[in-house]
Amino acid sequence: MSNLRFIGLFVGILGLILTFVVYRGPKWKRANFIFFSLFNLSLIIVSIEPDTVNFIIEALALQYHQHGRLIGLLVFAVIFLLFLSFYTKSKLEILRLQVDKLVRSLSANHLNVDADDKYNVKPIMILIPAYNEAENLKVLLPRIPDMVNGLEVGILVVDDGSNDATYSVASQAGALVIKNPMNRGGGAALRLGYDILKKSGAQICITMDADCQHEPNEVEKLVKPIINNQHDMMIGSRIIGNREKDSFFRFFGVNLFGRFISLMLGKRITDPSSGFRAFRVEDLDSINLYEDQYHTSELIVEAVRKGLSIGEAPVTIRKRKYGQSKKGKDWIYGLYFAKTIFKTWWRPK
Repeated sequence: MSNLRFIGLFVGILGLILTFVVYRGPKWKRANFIFFSLFNLSLIIVSIEPDTVNFIIEALALQYHQHGRLIGLLVFAVIFLLFLSFYTKSKLEILRLQVDKLVRSLSANHLNVDADDKYNVKPIMILIPAYNEAENLKVLLPRIPDMVNGLEVGILVVDDGSNDATYSVASQAGALVIKNPMNRGGGAALRLGYDILKKSGAQICITMDADCQHEPNEVEKLVKPIINNQHDMMIGSRIIGNREKDSFFRFFGVNLFGRFISLMLGKRITDPSSGFRAFRVEDLDSINLYEDQYHTSELIVEAVRKGLSIGEAPVTIRKRKYGQSKKGKDWIYGLYFAKTIFKTWWRPK
């Protein structure tokens, strides 16, 4: 390999690494990432094999092939269908988001959160998405504190189309309750809750699972750094805290995805699947959330890309108290979880 080719190879590899490092976090711009990545990849390929350019030129000279015209037509047809499929998928995604906004708006209009309402919203609100979690809520809701760091605490339960007594149990416990007309997924339920909290003037939102996995007495660990302006968002981490022994595969996956998302964002996150989080409600205005399922990492990726400060606090994660997990098989959950991380990271800032 000549000196010139060696220099080209070195510059290409270095440029590829720098492109990933510079654009992976708050400075993310998809167009710049694609341009510089393709440029550096092309430089690497040409440096390793200069004849690549000639090969491409010769390969496109289809007029010399016996069936060149037919092959050319087929190539262009495949490219056209590929772009058509992407275009159709993008249109369907737009329609899905429009339906999501409509359903959220209709659901929110059934709830009165004015200051005179008997369930008036408190400065700190615990937001709990729940689908058929009546038995767990009977245990969880009475344990949630009324005050944290001198601020009143309220509860908003989003009943995600349950067919058990979830709504009545939450209502009888004194929580503010809203019901989705159908089961739409934890991410969609949280978005409905965020809409209500943004309109009602709540200051801090804490998300908790409805299955008694999270300890209400640990809420202060997440709230205090936000009140003291140390971080914009806090995540309760079982990795730096504790957990009750459950699926080894799931615990391995949490560690694996923690390393994966930390690499993607340039920010150390140990527990990207934790649903026990706290953040300022006003920061939701800068964050785009679309995922109905496998949504726990979406908020983290978006927050880092928008420049929010994220911290973690050690918490204890318990096993589900009653009922079965809604997440499905571990390996399927892991596959879609990884897809969500990459898709959120990849989309335009």
